Amino acid sequence: MAMPALPIACLSGQPPSRPTALLRGLMVRASLCCAGGLLLGFAVGLPAGRVSAADAAASTRIEVSTGEADGGPVHIIGTEGRRQLVVSAVPAGSDAEKSRDVTRQSVYRVEPATLATVTPEGVVTPTADGSGEIVVTVSGVPGLSEVPETRLPLVVARFGNDPPVEFYGRVVPVFTKFGCNSGGCHGKSGGQNGFRLSLLGFEPAEDHEHLVKEARGRRISTTAPDESLLLLKAAAVVPHGGGRLIETGSPSYRLISRWIAEGARPGDATAPKVVGIEVFPTIRVMHPGQSQQVRVMALLSDGSREDVTPMAQYEVNAPELASVDKSGVVSAAERGNGPPRSGVAALMIRYQSQVAVFRATVPLESPLERMPAATTFARNFVDNHVLDNLVSLSLPPSARCDDATFLRRATIDIAGRVPTLDETRTFLEDSHPAKRDQLIDRLLDSPDYADTFANKWSAILRNKRTDDGLHRHGSYSFHEWIRASLQENKPYDQFVRDVVTASGEAGGNPATIWYRQVVDTNQQVEDLSQLFLGLRLQCARCHHHPFEKWSTEDYYQLSAFFSRIGRKKGAQPGEDQIFHNRGTPQAAGPKGTHPAAVLGGKPAELAADVDPRVALVDWMTAPANPFFARSLVNRYWKHFFSRGLVEPEDDMRLTNPPTNPALLDALAADFAQHGYDLKHLIRTICRSNTYQLSAEPNEFNAEDRQSFSRFYPRRLPAEVALDAIDVLTGKQTSFAGVLAGTRSIQLPDPNFGNYFLTVFGRPNGDSACECERVSEANLAQSIHLINSADILGKLGGDGRASRLTGDAQHDDGSKIAELYLVAFSRPPSLEESGLVQKYLEGHADNRQSAYEDVIWSLLNTKEFLFNH
Repeated sequence: MAMPALPIACLSGQPPSRPTALLRGLMVRASLCCAGGLLLGFAVGLPAGRVSAADAAASTRIEVSTGEADGGPVHIIGTEGRRQLVVSAVPAGSDAEKSRDVTRQSVYRVEPATLATVTPEGVVTPTADGSGEIVVTVSGVPGLSEVPETRLPLVVARFGNDPPVEFYGRVVPVFTKFGCNSGGCHGKSGGQNGFRLSLLGFEPAEDHEHLVKEARGRRISTTAPDESLLLLKAAAVVPHGGGRLIETGSPSYRLISRWIAEGARPGDATAPKVVGIEVFPTIRVMHPGQSQQVRVMALLSDGSREDVTPMAQYEVNAPELASVDKSGVVSAAERGNGPPRSGVAALMIRYQSQVAVFRATVPLESPLERMPAATTFARNFVDNHVLDNLVSLSLPPSARCDDATFLRRATIDIAGRVPTLDETRTFLEDSHPAKRDQLIDRLLDSPDYADTFANKWSAILRNKRTDDGLHRHGSYSFHEWIRASLQENKPYDQFVRDVVTASGEAGGNPATIWYRQVVDTNQQVEDLSQLFLGLRLQCARCHHHPFEKWSTEDYYQLSAFFSRIGRKKGAQPGEDQIFHNRGTPQAAGPKGTHPAAVLGGKPAELAADVDPRVALVDWMTAPANPFFARSLVNRYWKHFFSRGLVEPEDDMRLTNPPTNPALLDALAADFAQHGYDLKHLIRTICRSNTYQLSAEPNEFNAEDRQSFSRFYPRRLPAEVALDAIDVLTGKQTSFAGVLAGTRSIQLPDPNFGNYFLTVFGRPNGDSACECERVSEANLAQSIHLINSADILGKLGGDGRASRLTGDAQHDDGSKIAELYLVAFSRPPSLEESGLVQKYLEGHADNRQSAYEDVIWSLLNTKEFLFNH
């Protein structure tokens, strides 16, 4: 577990004023994980029902995927046609996803041999018109000594009679494949070295103009295609800043050369367009060192299919688990010498404006007996889905955390504070079997729950004063409205409806403050999509989204729902009154005006006197909406587990799939079925055994960062950390402009200056992204905790150290126990108690200073600063 170490020496050049030896001792004893971890006690052996390797191999069957939708003959059209075969060894009785790729362990021949050739990589290339068969024989697979030949019908047509090369459909993909039109090359704004292409080829008409007509046409020579600067640069015949991208005579080179020779035409507007891509396979279990060939078929508007495997772009989201080459071969990482690693790697595949995903599940090789049974592990459906995933990864979970850990964890996550001394003592002494569930209910019913999640929502709804005198009332009112909505457990769909359709002014409807912060339609559509749909549409404002299916048309059609918002001065200075301005909703985009339409939908038919925002929210909150519920449950999952099922939590695009799709779907469905009840969702998550797992890794899951086989420790949020320090030291931080005793988590907006909150990463409320909150530990935080005047001031005076010193009714042992119960929600071990007792006895002449030293040491431990 990678935990940042606190520096012991003060880096300012001044000696630390506190005893670092004591701190070292307590930090060693309050670490969050041990080298061995907690091991689950299961016998090691052959799992029940598992067959021997020889029997498994003998029962394996061979399947050859050709890319034909109907399973008919392989059809290859034209001289430049090709087809990638994918050959799989499928174990008997196993799911297809457990198939092993044997494409490169197969032998191919064509009958008749004059019809086509097949490379050792399984690529079929035509050589003449006609029909025949491709014969596939698998060799080199252990246990497959007698494998029958697989015969595939093959038809080749129009060989040597190719239609003219279509610029957008054939040439532009070459530029995309080799990165010519990427954001780091000619596709960036302003181009590169005087030559500009549209980003990823989304504006082919502009690209043709730049290529053929700019620079006096010197980039293209239709009379001598191979002398064209375009080819000379790409093949590095003449110096090229990007180096050699294509080889002279390669298929891509020949394609561009032929397009130039044919007159470098812009293309046929009536030519079939790519309307989708299909990847095979979509998912595979891949053990370390194994590889898998994927094939990408483009689906065209005329119903035809074309193999575009060599021209598609590939990108893996987890390079520590898998890699991919330019031909679409995915390779699972070899097992190194470090801790074992498992998980799911997603391969993003892009061709033109279409995207698809292949998922590689990389399991461990741990014996299945180490996995707990569902009957003992699962407390609700969350655990069933988590365990199913862990079983597929052969990844044993950690043990259940102890009561003290759960108490502190749940109280921090739900109530935004550490448990009180009385809460801790009562909970640890309670023997009721349902006490954890009862704790969750108490926390959800407490005002602290509303404070905590109001702090969260206020930040991402951008609630902050930009002018203290004019905006104080509105910002405070909006924060209180959010808090009251959470306290009463307002259904989430109603909460969103109230914000998005807000009209009036802050005095009567505080939710209108959102429109003070997001003023124009671009901000409104982008914040709405990111906050409530989990979609980042910012890219689509200027061009087709590079990682999604959303176009600029989709962006501006959604934006049109906000086009009829009117504003006028409100009764309160500095606050606007928001109203619906009658008229037809439409938005002006770069290439014209767009009517209002939901994502993936047709233009909405809206009367001029109907507020289009109502129709938008009706679509958003409908049970069939594919984004709304999933976005919220993923956001809340991250709140409790440090990372979302989709990460980042508000980037839920097709090419960023969840690590556990079944769990995400189940949570979303349950959330919708229970009326978008936020407290029900939190109960479901926190009652699960998954949430209650220990943070201590076992011998298998130390490297797990996505499968939730253990709890992932995280630093306390800035507000929680400051409030916890206040509790431990007994000195309350005060803030100007609010009631005395107001805790950091209760502040109505971020415009309360406090260095601690700033350095510990409190969000500024400038965007809808939770990434504003900095959760990583850093050196400035350590220095502040160790030697700042702020922290040293809290330790002295009439705080907890002074009270303990003056308490004559309790011995040092009781006082030490109190400190540990307050700091860590657990009693000290005998070793810890002895260490502190010895330190106190050694400083009997100044007992208050000694207690200050102990408190200082405790608040600098990882156990205190992290939620674990």
